[in-house]
Amino acid sequence: MKRKKSGDAICVRYELNGQTYIHVVDGGYHSTGEKLVELINKYYGKPKRIDHVVATHNDGDHAGGLQQVLEDFEVGALWMLRPWRYAGELLPRFKRYTTVEGLEKALREAYSNLVALEKIAIRKKIPIYDPFQGAGIGAFKVMAPTRSRFLDLIVSSEKTPEEKGLFETAADAFVHVMKEAAALVKAAWGDEYFSAGDTSSENEMSVVQYAYLSGHKIMLTGDTGRDGLREVIDYAPLIGLALPGIDRFQVPHHGGRHNVTTELLDELLGERKDVQDGQTTFSAIISAAKEDEDHPRNSVVRAMHHRGAHVVSTEGSNKRTSHNAPKRDDYSAAECLPYPDEQED
Repeated sequence: MKRKKSGDAICVRYELNGQTYIHVVDGGYHSTGEKLVELINKYYGKPKRIDHVVATHNDGDHAGGLQQVLEDFEVGALWMLRPWRYAGELLPRFKRYTTVEGLEKALREAYSNLVALEKIAIRKKIPIYDPFQGAGIGAFKVMAPTRSRFLDLIVSSEKTPEEKGLFETAADAFVHVMKEAAALVKAAWGDEYFSAGDTSSENEMSVVQYAYLSGHKIMLTGDTGRDGLREVIDYAPLIGLALPGIDRFQVPHHGGRHNVTTELLDELLGERKDVQDGQTTFSAIISAAKEDEDHPRNSVVRAMHHRGAHVVSTEGSNKRTSHNAPKRDDYSAAECLPYPDEQED
């Protein structure tokens, strides 16, 4: 099935202290969940158990396909942040709601993809844990969000508006469309421009994970935005992670230009090279559908090149990144995206 919009589904299998673990992060759309299950069975030897399943946030292009994963496997733990669990704590911050029950009901309706996962987990007795900053998920450490920022994001989310009228809601939609509209302009090597508008509060809720596996520093970002990346950078020294120096970097939000800035990328991945020398020092992986005209953005692809990345997009064919893993005959080498000489204005 071809999609005009991008989604995320990441499967990681690794060995730690002689034990093999399977770690699934997001599942793409509901309609692609079966394909994800087939992939796990085909390449991971038809396992009965998935050790960890992580839903980074509510969006249907991330959480939808995980329903099939929960149904088809024994799952050791489901990790996701459920806004309705904090209704009692958040009630004083909402004028529109007068009871905990009313706010909880509204939050459940707003975050229905996560509710669907919760229902399956409860029925199958799968434990659910909160992946706040500092939590350990197998070999992975949660870098963001913090609990306090997550609660702020629930309040600011467009999914839980206070007293917005029709005019304000329409104005928000217009601003969102304008954010995406952009013309391409020629730009010299090293030039970077990212628009001022930030990504949505829902994207900022994304769970960001880090692991050191087989000598590689791996970071999975979901759809996190600038505030999330700031939390990651500030938290890194507390767990002994020296930045820059990520070896495998999932570019946030399918290569969206509202999720990063030059300054954040300098701290996270390294400063821009003076010249284009063709030398790569890390891999930047972008999850993007071939038919998606909005992702990845040229400005983001350029920024990865500026820092010496081997830039890979998942669009169009099966690609993989691995270390000491079995060969897959139907997967191809991950070729680097060309450097765009234009970027969005």
